Amino acid sequence: MIVSYDGLTRHVMDILEKGLGYTESQARITAEVLVEADARAVPSHGVARLAFYRKNLEGGFAFTDREPQVVRETPVSLVVDGKSGIGPSVAAFSMDRCVDKALEIGTCSCVVRDSNHYGMAGLWAERAAKRGCMAVAMTNTRKCCIVTFGKERLLGTNPIAVAIPGSGEEMFLLDMATPVVAHGKVEVYDRRKKPMPLGWVVDETGSVTDDASHIEDLFKSESSLGGHLFLGGEGEELGGHKGYGLGLMVELLCSALSLGRWSPETFQEPGSGSGITHYFAATRLDVFGDESAIKDSVSSILESVRRSEKADGHDRIFIHGEKEREARERAVREGIELDRATEDMLRRYSDEFGLTQLEELK
Repeated sequence: MIVSYDGLTRHVMDILEKGLGYTESQARITAEVLVEADARAVPSHGVARLAFYRKNLEGGFAFTDREPQVVRETPVSLVVDGKSGIGPSVAAFSMDRCVDKALEIGTCSCVVRDSNHYGMAGLWAERAAKRGCMAVAMTNTRKCCIVTFGKERLLGTNPIAVAIPGSGEEMFLLDMATPVVAHGKVEVYDRRKKPMPLGWVVDETGSVTDDASHIEDLFKSESSLGGHLFLGGEGEELGGHKGYGLGLMVELLCSALSLGRWSPETFQEPGSGSGITHYFAATRLDVFGDESAIKDSVSSILESVRRSEKADGHDRIFIHGEKEREARERAVREGIELDRATEDMLRRYSDEFGLTQLEELK
């Protein structure tokens, strides 16, 4: 099913506001975050997440009647209590205030406790970069990953996003999970009932598996065995300890600095919120010198990378964020393709909430 960007955004807003009880502002920012992911060909964080967001509301892990609050502040820092509110709304509140302070002072770091899933981390780093700052966005998640030499699912997928503006509209935008893949990609293979690539996860015996549905069942069980491998895979030979170190770094920056819950403590008791924590940072480029010259230097380096020698069989070297931006341009122009499972979910929600069905582009 191919649908228009604007049509999908309006439809998701209706589901959130009229069906799930979001406020108008919560629905708008959440719909934007979800649709942007699908438009950028990242369905693991797209509108299919509506089912997860609904489950969080019904399970007492997220609340639409709570707003984030700044609980500690210095000229260059913020601590925000998300009050177990809506993740994208909490993230927008936090990053926007972080950027406001950075534009005034030069730099700001912000930690957030008691939030919820906020969508693609890269969208928040990009949000700051569009206002002229280089930026970082990180979050912990529920426990998904196995640490090097361990077998217990312990840390989250703990993504890292970094955005650095270049000249004009150019931007370096790194958005990466610290395991081999984000858990949302396992969910995509489970929804589509397809085998996933080997090397992403291990089962409860510590063996690699391509059975996404079995891994999903493990995650829903009481067992903490089985889960994602960090970047580099098992052991130290291919650098698995480095991916583990990145994941632990994100955990400390998000949960320790905010005095919030770390990954094994999230999603514990219904009614107590999920406990997800975030870290944001924004810095004006001119604190390092001439802003225009710095942006030109960024673009020059990126262009040199693009022009470097290509491996046999390849005619292009991509800069991080380019594939997603180009996918978005096509999606806005030609429409967003939804898989059958997501299409069926949207139809069910439309029927349940008395909404007009989403129209397909002809």
